[in-house]
Amino acid sequence: MAKDRKIDLVILGLLFHEDLTGYDIKKRIDGAISFFWKGSFGNIYPALSDMEKSGLVKKRRSETEGRREKILYHITDKGTDTLKDWLNAKQATNDLKYETLLKLYFGGAQDKDTALRNIGYFEEQVRADLAVLRTYKETLEKVLDRKDHVYYYLTVTFGIDTYEAYLKWCRGAKKTLNIMC
Repeated sequence: MAKDRKIDLVILGLLFHEDLTGYDIKKRIDGAISFFWKGSFGNIYPALSDMEKSGLVKKRRSETEGRREKILYHITDKGTDTLKDWLNAKQATNDLKYETLLKLYFGGAQDKDTALRNIGYFEEQVRADLAVLRTYKETLEKVLDRKDHVYYYLTVTFGIDTYEAYLKWCRGAKKTLNIMC
């Protein structure tokens, strides 16, 4: 595994639950995981190749009648151990990078309306994401008898609480800009 390449751990976590193609991995990342982690084909496939070479995953071809052959990836025992070691590690990097905040930080180079517009764009995205998270929460509440779903539920509720705080911040930031600038 490449040093500090978290995409490897995301992939191992997904493969721990089921065998997936590279495309399936991308779809899972673009789904519920996208609220707190991003991934692209440009980093998924190189990671899969490196992980196969290091024995963390194995690939196998799937027979599909009348359709193109699929390559599925399966987590190995070594991959499972790597995932568990990471889960047990005390250290976790929790970096936030918000371009909206970066633009706001340098907002003095532009007028107030630009800053308000940027906050508005951020607010729209947060509202849309929050609606999806609430749908996930409703769905998960019906299947909390499965252990994995409890963990998914916890990440979804974290997202809801966080996104609600973002909306509160947006209201306050717009109010401050309208009063002070």
